[in-house]
Amino acid sequence: MQYVSAAACAVAAFFVSFSLPAMAQDSWPSKSLRLIIPFPAGGSSDQLGRVMAKELGQKLGQPVQVENTDSKGTKAAAGAAPDGYTLVLSGVGTNAISHALNPQLDYDSLKDFVHIFQLSEGPNVLVVGAASPLKSLQELIAVGKAQPGKLTYAQVHASSGHLAMELLKQTISTCVNGASGTRNCTTLGLTGVPFTGAKPALDAVMANQAGMMFTNLDAVAPHVRSGKLRALAVTSLFRNPQLADVPSISEAGYPGFKAVSWVGISAPAGTPPAVVARIEKEMDSAFKATEIRKQLEAQGLVVVASRSADYTDFIRKEIERWRRVVKVAGVQTPS
Repeated sequence: MQYVSAAACAVAAFFVSFSLPAMAQDSWPSKSLRLIIPFPAGGSSDQLGRVMAKELGQKLGQPVQVENTDSKGTKAAAGAAPDGYTLVLSGVGTNAISHALNPQLDYDSLKDFVHIFQLSEGPNVLVVGAASPLKSLQELIAVGKAQPGKLTYAQVHASSGHLAMELLKQTISTCVNGASGTRNCTTLGLTGVPFTGAKPALDAVMANQAGMMFTNLDAVAPHVRSGKLRALAVTSLFRNPQLADVPSISEAGYPGFKAVSWVGISAPAGTPPAVVARIEKEMDSAFKATEIRKQLEAQGLVVVASRSADYTDFIRKEIERWRRVVKVAGVQTPS
């Protein structure tokens, strides 16, 4: 009979325990995953989340179950076990604008998550009713500066469209020092008309009850094509193929102007790097030069397909951008 020393047993136990996490990662995924979508079912964010869940599930060989929640879903995801089995849909509202509106937010988008993959960006479109005399962004700016208060816009409080308008006003406002030491400022004098949701706001613009609004491209493109609305500009850096005749604000004289909606996939901080790398790889494969990519682009989306490092840096810049806009505009947290 051979005897093994206590020291040898301890060493063996150490190596067994040390190897368990690696073994667990090698077998990942061994069960279904869940994707928390902090939005109700049926909206554009939900639809994009479900597309990602389906494609990722096919690539991994395990189903990715969608779990629709309210805004608390992002906080729940931040506190979930970082084992690779919980993912969350990240986006401009929950992971950038929310920080600008609420300094006491109960999660930190840069500390509580590892951001894995950005799927897409979607521009807002500045539209006016068919009966509006405004034919271009330049005309709008000229009237807004010359006759402050004359032009109105439909405003859904703290929405991406509302903040895009605030960014436009801040971008166009100019100040010069007068001869007597006074500071003279020219602003874009638009008056917001409050609405409770995007649909009633859009209906009001089409009925000439509000002069204009920023809203998502997919919501307005059919009305632009039918002639019920006129599109003056898009908020992406470049023109969108779905409205190819409509200039971007950036190319219309305000270089670098950008205010887009975006979505991607993130996971709780501490998720194993090997798992993050696998998801990143599979998502990249699913959405680069594939039929599903073409389908998304046909809806007016820009498929970014950026990986973890780029997505993380992008979110950091978006948080900074919207914090500045909200602070200058004095936008308050929605009640």
